[in-house]
Amino acid sequence: MSLINAKNSDPGNDPPELVRAFLAWLDSERGYSPATLRAYATDLREFEGFLQTLELSLSRHGDVERDHVRGLLARLHLRGVKKSTVSRKLSSIRAFFRYLDMRGLLDNDPTSGMGNPKQERRTPRALNVDQTKSVMEAPTPPDASGLRDHALVELLYGAGLRVSEALALDVDEVDPGAGVIRVHGKGSKQRLVPIGATSAKRLRAWIRHRHELLVDPMEPALFLGDRGGRLHRRQAHRIVARLARDAGLPESVHPHTLRGSFASHLLQAGADLRDVQELLGHERISTTQRYTSLDLRHVMGVYDRAHPLSGDGSLQQREPTSGNDPSWPGHDELDQESTDSEGE
Repeated sequence: MSLINAKNSDPGNDPPELVRAFLAWLDSERGYSPATLRAYATDLREFEGFLQTLELSLSRHGDVERDHVRGLLARLHLRGVKKSTVSRKLSSIRAFFRYLDMRGLLDNDPTSGMGNPKQERRTPRALNVDQTKSVMEAPTPPDASGLRDHALVELLYGAGLRVSEALALDVDEVDPGAGVIRVHGKGSKQRLVPIGATSAKRLRAWIRHRHELLVDPMEPALFLGDRGGRLHRRQAHRIVARLARDAGLPESVHPHTLRGSFASHLLQAGADLRDVQELLGHERISTTQRYTSLDLRHVMGVYDRAHPLSGDGSLQQREPTSGNDPSWPGHDELDQESTDSEGE
């Protein structure tokens, strides 16, 4: 599917040429991922459809006023669209008009001065150490696909990668013996990420048997799908969910849950916040700081279970709890990071 032809859009509603040029610029100049480009295309097609109900169009961008942008946001609000989604759509529209201004095609920016809706502060989701270990050790088929599945989850947790970063890796870019891998992150930014001995061992095992799933010898992808091409995001989600289910975890687990667990466990072990920011590839440390709430939850849980004066304040003997205690992080219903743009 073309990045411009967004899902569920009217096939007869071709996007204006300026929108096509904007998306091509995001692709070639900004290096945005296919998922991010699809999100921009979807948002701009929806705005174009809204404008057409008013006999307007982005092709006549000079006629678009602030009230038209507000009209779309009001309609989204009435439909009960989440604030995070509304904010993303406004950001897409704002970026389009800034692109026009950069090209000298804009006299008046209708999004100027418009702030995004106030966001609910979401806590990233994470598993505790025992739960994470159970996912890593969940049974897999004794074949190449099983080796692939174990290597994938080890890399998602062991290196804290976004699923898009793991799936974008090429086999000739990865040397398990080096102890580090070069990751292509958001906006084509690169970073070096260390990998542990277990991750390296499972990567080597998968690479040795990768040819068993390979169909085209020229396919460069590290992780292959069952049909021999680059592993798709949806299949990666299914792999993680299946391993978590087979490990006996009651809640749904996603690739980003493993990334959140990576960050949470590092902070619990005393890692510096700036170092975790670098490992995760976050541009803003405020994004990384959200994982400190998981660390605090862990500390408070330990206190509540262990200190004799916690709880009702009475001195009492407490029974030791296991890693499967529902009060541990990972058993609570926490918001899952959005996968439209691969989360944080």
